[in-house]
Amino acid sequence: MATMNIRPEVSLSLHQRILKDIEDNILTGRWPPGYKIPSEQALTEQYACSRMTVNKVVTQLARAGLVLRRRKTGSIVMPQNSQSAILEIYDIRHEVEALGLDYHFDIQDRTVRSPTKAEQDALSLSSRRRLLQLSCLHYAGGEPFCLEERLINLSVVPQAESESFRELAPGPWLLQHVPWNAAEHRIAAEAADDATSKYLSVPKGAPVLLVERQTWRLDETVTRVRLTYPGAQHALTARFTPTQSLNPLGM
Repeated sequence: MATMNIRPEVSLSLHQRILKDIEDNILTGRWPPGYKIPSEQALTEQYACSRMTVNKVVTQLARAGLVLRRRKTGSIVMPQNSQSAILEIYDIRHEVEALGLDYHFDIQDRTVRSPTKAEQDALSLSSRRRLLQLSCLHYAGGEPFCLEERLINLSVVPQAESESFRELAPGPWLLQHVPWNAAEHRIAAEAADDATSKYLSVPKGAPVLLVERQTWRLDETVTRVRLTYPGAQHALTARFTPTQSLNPLGM
């Protein structure tokens, strides 16, 4: 006789189950940024529960930054943006335009490949994963402003392989298409090597500002990026405000 596997979810309260179902839909990408989630009335009928229970779930998701509530049009999955991270790093286009300079970008290099052993360890990837490697040069007023070197995990973002990135640079494109739930930043001052010197038109050994960021969706790396700026021309500013620690699952 076949045995039935009992899923752990059966031990969750109804509130936790609704919360987990919606959170899973968001974090797995089934409900992308901007997706209109079912109305509170629809969720009440789907789960055969009170309107108050659903309202508490949606409120909790909104406080956790996963849902944007709109009074008349209904709630949507929160549009992803660079300010969702603890450290605010703005879209490079916005940085340039804030300086009153014309902006454009060029994809310098594009390769689909397997991860190296070092990348498997650093990104927690198996050797069977495929990566899209991109080099993108951002310009301000016709001069090199930032070198973007990015790896995208194609098992999480398969649509990136066929994306041309002609209209949007890789960073804002990912923010519009892929939800993420964790990010890590590293900032360092370094000396320009040969390749960086060539891309940014600075002398070899000149100071550069390096910003590295890695984002995850659930337990999988979405992307890792290195943003390199000429050190004498760029300053990084962040604004911090007090926040509450929230646990979306109430645990």
